[in-house]
Amino acid sequence: MEGWGKAKNELFMQFLVRIAQEIPHATVAMFSKLKYITAPTLQDFRNQWNAEYLGGFAVHSKSFDGLKGNFPIGFLVWKTKMNSNKHSLISEVQVDVLDKTAKPIGDKTFYNSPSETLLTNWVDRPKTNKEKVIPLKNAISPATSTKDLRGTKWSDDAIAYFNCPGNEMQQANLTALLSSGFSSGRGYFVNSENLWQTGIIYTVRRIVKKTWLNDKDQFLIPENYTDEFKVDCLVWMLFNGNNLTSGANNLEWNDESWSIINHFIPFTEQEVGASERFESDFLVQFLSGINFSEEATEVLSAGKELWKAYFSHTDSKSIRDNLKLNRPDAGWYQIRQAIKSRNSSSDFPPVSFDSFDSAYTELTDKILPEIYKLGFLRP
Repeated sequence: MEGWGKAKNELFMQFLVRIAQEIPHATVAMFSKLKYITAPTLQDFRNQWNAEYLGGFAVHSKSFDGLKGNFPIGFLVWKTKMNSNKHSLISEVQVDVLDKTAKPIGDKTFYNSPSETLLTNWVDRPKTNKEKVIPLKNAISPATSTKDLRGTKWSDDAIAYFNCPGNEMQQANLTALLSSGFSSGRGYFVNSENLWQTGIIYTVRRIVKKTWLNDKDQFLIPENYTDEFKVDCLVWMLFNGNNLTSGANNLEWNDESWSIINHFIPFTEQEVGASERFESDFLVQFLSGINFSEEATEVLSAGKELWKAYFSHTDSKSIRDNLKLNRPDAGWYQIRQAIKSRNSSSDFPPVSFDSFDSAYTELTDKILPEIYKLGFLRP
């Protein structure tokens, strides 16, 4: 397997390599995952394997017994030409899409995208410094595992950590923004220099609904985008459910007590009725003077009402302890959960999310078509 890169980690690709070496002009027809076409980590294999695509189809993984997950399985036919001096580059593969009864339901193209076009390479990733921070496993919960532990150091001028593992739709659901290091993730530190790009990448990775058929689709660097688009994306990120930036004291980890600061509050204390000052006004300053679209303005307005509702009452001790509501700069995650807890009890006036949900849906519907139009994903 020397020279074939990470193909050695996949059993079916080991068979392809053996066939290429022992039967260099074979016609190969096989059921398999489609990562050997799309995965950036398998470029060494594609550079070595010389085969002409003859046709094929894709079906849902659930068409096969014993397979977990939701992803496409391809039945692709190839004519290998390993002794040829001319290499057949695999740039894209179009297949028919069949349902579980073998009925055609459309078609799909799978692309081999050059590494320099991948969205994961769009941002220069700030270096780690020597400042120690608490590694989190979600918004306010410290890491519990010490195996392959990451997220224990910070970066100069960082305001958050952006977890964005991989470059394909399969891992998009792991996209999250946190106020400290993430214990097991792959991503980068967020600062004022890369915040706009982070807002765009976050939104692109989370706004498109994952399906079994787009599981292997790769995110790509855009050709261009407007100022309105980047502002819309930043607002969408701020009010998304996986914006886990929070403010909390007394988080226990490694026999020490830690605090995390929330730099992602888009309102002043006066605007939301907070009785104490927020430790950071970074986002208010960052957003000052920016023109927001009508849809983004509606989200900000509806979000502000929920922030005000949160500060209008004090939660029970059990909720405060559970959500670590022990400092004024609570994050969007903490505020939503606190209000939902109040709504499930009879101790507080109910707070409706309807206006916010409607405004957020409008912003989502505006951004979604732009993801494909601007080239972040290919249909």
